[in-house]
Amino acid sequence: MDKTTFLIKKMDCPSEENMIRMKLTDILEIKQLDFDIAQRELTVYHNGNLEAINQQIEALNFDSTIIARQQTEYSDPADDSGQQRRLLWSVLAINAAFFLIEMVAGWLSGSMGLVADSLDMLADALVYGLSLLAVGATVARKKNIAGISGYFQMALAVLGFSEVIRRFVGVDVPPDFQTMIIVSVFALIANGLCLYLLQKSKSEEAHMKASMIFTSNDVIINSGVILAGVLVDVLNSNKPDLIIGTIVFIIVIRGAIRILKLSR
Repeated sequence: MDKTTFLIKKMDCPSEENMIRMKLTDILEIKQLDFDIAQRELTVYHNGNLEAINQQIEALNFDSTIIARQQTEYSDPADDSGQQRRLLWSVLAINAAFFLIEMVAGWLSGSMGLVADSLDMLADALVYGLSLLAVGATVARKKNIAGISGYFQMALAVLGFSEVIRRFVGVDVPPDFQTMIIVSVFALIANGLCLYLLQKSKSEEAHMKASMIFTSNDVIINSGVILAGVLVDVLNSNKPDLIIGTIVFIIVIRGAIRILKLSR
């Protein structure tokens, strides 16, 4: 059995892990994937076909490099896929629910920061949903699912970004800063709940350890919206909200591009 370790510099959250899993799912020679997001490393147990594995990982443009190769003994891990599915469905449901909550609150309060944050939640939900829907699916179906989800996310992000531009050049009407702060605090709590649920999966499967690591992007984004809400109140201006909205929309568009790469 071959054991190959990759250093993947741009793999910093469970979303990248799930994208890599989907990209490699059709390579039959792969027996197991072990992710260490803290170290940005992926260890692949496989029977040959390293070239195909490397090509699929490089196609994601996550800045990957092979750092170790060796022969090793291998035994199949215990199958707890049912538990993993339930956990992924729970995390997906939380992200999808807060996508709706933040989207509605964002439009009602006039906050583009909340709208953008809601799309980040949607991006996470799409990645988890793609992983679940792709299990057992044909290659064509996987690509269709990824393509539809990526274009949908991209379209929403572009529409939101155009609204940010319109508000930048229009009348400076500050959003409801209290709604911004309160909803973002609850979003932080929701992300904490996702982390707690993923930590419960910590058991036998090494790859689930990667999903326990809380995505730094979500923490930064939630905190950024809270800070923007405070600055909106202090400055009595919509500019802090529009700035954080612009940053998050860019992050969401980058995520959509990554998802679209899975459809190629």
